[in-house]
Amino acid sequence: MTTKQQNSDKVRVFALGGIGEIGKNMYVVEAGEDIFVLDAGLMFPQEEMLGIDIVIPDITYLVQNKDRVKGIFLTHAHEDHIGGLPFILKQLPVPVYGTKLTLGLVDAKLKEAGLQRSTKTFLVSSDSVLDFGEHKVTFFGTNHSIPDSVGIAVHTPQGIIVNTGDFKIDQSPIDGKHTEFAKISELSQKGVLCLLSDSTNAERPGMTGSEKSVGHEIDNVFEEAKGRVIIASFASNVHRIQQIFTAAAKTNRKIIITGRSMVKVVDIASDLGYLNIEKDSIISIDQINNYAEDRIVILTTGSQGEQMAALSRMAHKAHKQIAIRHTDTVVIAATPIPGNERSVARIVDLLMRTGAEVVFGQRKVHVSGHGSQEELKLMLSLMKPKYFIPVHGEYKMQKAHQNLALQVGVAPENIFILEKGEVVEFTDGMAKRTGKVPAGNVLVDGLGVGDIGNIVLRDRKLLSQDGILVVVVTISKASNQIISGPEIISRGFVYVRESEELLHEANSLVTEVLDRCMQEKVKDWSSLKSNMRDSLSHYLYDKTRRRPMIMPIIMEI
Repeated sequence: MTTKQQNSDKVRVFALGGIGEIGKNMYVVEAGEDIFVLDAGLMFPQEEMLGIDIVIPDITYLVQNKDRVKGIFLTHAHEDHIGGLPFILKQLPVPVYGTKLTLGLVDAKLKEAGLQRSTKTFLVSSDSVLDFGEHKVTFFGTNHSIPDSVGIAVHTPQGIIVNTGDFKIDQSPIDGKHTEFAKISELSQKGVLCLLSDSTNAERPGMTGSEKSVGHEIDNVFEEAKGRVIIASFASNVHRIQQIFTAAAKTNRKIIITGRSMVKVVDIASDLGYLNIEKDSIISIDQINNYAEDRIVILTTGSQGEQMAALSRMAHKAHKQIAIRHTDTVVIAATPIPGNERSVARIVDLLMRTGAEVVFGQRKVHVSGHGSQEELKLMLSLMKPKYFIPVHGEYKMQKAHQNLALQVGVAPENIFILEKGEVVEFTDGMAKRTGKVPAGNVLVDGLGVGDIGNIVLRDRKLLSQDGILVVVVTISKASNQIISGPEIISRGFVYVRESEELLHEANSLVTEVLDRCMQEKVKDWSSLKSNMRDSLSHYLYDKTRRRPMIMPIIMEI
């Protein structure tokens, strides 16, 4: 057998994001010479990533093999699955495959990034069959908190690799589209070699509630509210938005939409037929005073306590047109994404201080879009995979999902909990771990993609903790003397007016150090700077127990 034939028989599976974390989902199936990329998401920065806007996967391996990449196949239109596309497609110009609503939201992103003309997008449905020679890609419909969600199956000569995408099993879906069990059963009969399944709620017992139950609760809140209703939700939760419009129509209320992403999603989803909205039910924010308070609903972004989102600006009294009143009912129709708990609690606290009625958590105004333990076990039982890789979740969620797989009979040695970049290779239907591909975080700050690493983050952390001290001094090369300075500038270290004595002594110390260096004929700038930095650092730590960043600047005449 030739090497090329051996390679064409091998199937490799790995994740470049979405495992050991929440967000930036990107899974790769390498079947022979073909590479299939499933999703291309982003992650919002963790607390220690100071100043970072978003985080995307490291796609070094895909860029190195871009001629082999058949395309990026999308499960659904949430940011953690499509948000990385504008950055990734600049380095990896490959076709993008998605369902109608998914591509509608992707096209808006590509337009904004100036990539619409250069990117080929292909519309698929859950019935599509994409042929790539000896490999095929098929889809199956799932329920999630956004319409048009699908699971993806990559058919290889060794068996089928299935990625469920984000899913729950909703027996009474808002749009009447049920999970396609017949297609799942068909895949199972053909032989699922490996299943990659959503682990988000693997620690949560039972079944996830139906989205319909949220509709009843929203109806009740709207009926009980004596004044305006201000309701915050994920912009992408189209089913929830539909229920808000339905409840508003029942209670004869007009809707004002605020928040850029909310306006965009409502426009795109209604144009594509995923939202059923009466044209005159939406009014502009300028018309807010033309209606009685009990006739108004304000649909807004900011359910995660984001600082710049509309709800946060209202709570801080910084919104141009809407201030929270004590007669308002504020509904937060979402639960905090892991890591956002503190910012959500802060917003709830601020809203309560205004005297408004705040509906959050204690009433069923939100259900998850992810399946709980019984649904995850059902998916495993239906798919009957030979091998199983829990994905989409932090490590503890992957471990919980591993336990569920053991309960339904998957052999313990056939379950792989992977790190990012770790490869599972299948040969003749047998799996083994085989090395790693480059993987990690690429940080996006402003227009810079990947130009900030650990050293810059470390500097930002130091600056945020103890501030900076800049020491400016001018030296004459000819006479080997200080011409002017040293001048000490403090930012974020001490309040200058109250620390004149400390800075005066620091100034004297620098002068002393420089004089000594001059006498010893030290002319090397790096030695001069190092001496200044060391002596100042010791002195300031003794006096203040702080370690500011010290930046000496020497000018030479």
